Amino acid sequence: MSISTISPLDLLKLQRDGRGIELIDVRTPVEYREVHAVGARNVPLDELDPAALVQARNGAAGQPLYMICRSGGRGQQACEKFLQAGYTNVVNVAGGTQAWEAAGLAVVRDKRVISLERQVRIAAGLLVCLGALLSWLIHPAFAAIAAFVGAGLVCSGITNTCGMGLLLARMPWNRDRQAANACRNG
Repeated sequence: MSISTISPLDLLKLQRDGRGIELIDVRTPVEYREVHAVGARNVPLDELDPAALVQARNGAAGQPLYMICRSGGRGQQACEKFLQAGYTNVVNVAGGTQAWEAAGLAVVRDKRVISLERQVRIAAGLLVCLGALLSWLIHPAFAAIAAFVGAGLVCSGITNTCGMGLLLARMPWNRDRQAANACRNG
């Protein structure tokens, strides 16, 4: 089954026509805090539980559930999770928050952070440089670090998933400190 998509402008039109829109932003809490579509609720992809989310919808289960991320990739992955769980009324917002903002639609801005995509590029570049340097200074076998990162990037491009991105998303600096403190204090 293919995943349905909708443009940000078409989604806004549905909202203006009086339809209740439930928009789930599946990016990390830090990315969400930086900028997100007005009305979007943050449920990070690595914490997404389709069954629990559908059950908590209280009578809105028949309405479509819209997924949004930065550019559409993680939104599609979220839709795939819902399809695998048997929930088919899920729609990916084409182009994600970037397309939403480019269309001139309202966003909420907070704190500037380094995006997950940039973190992946920085980490991959550092690992390749480290592998090259160690293979030159210590032993040629260290070139395997650069080869491993290169193979990971190729797999990421082919599968449209990024293991390094998933790992970085779990790092403490990509977690929402306010939510973590609320959980500890509440």
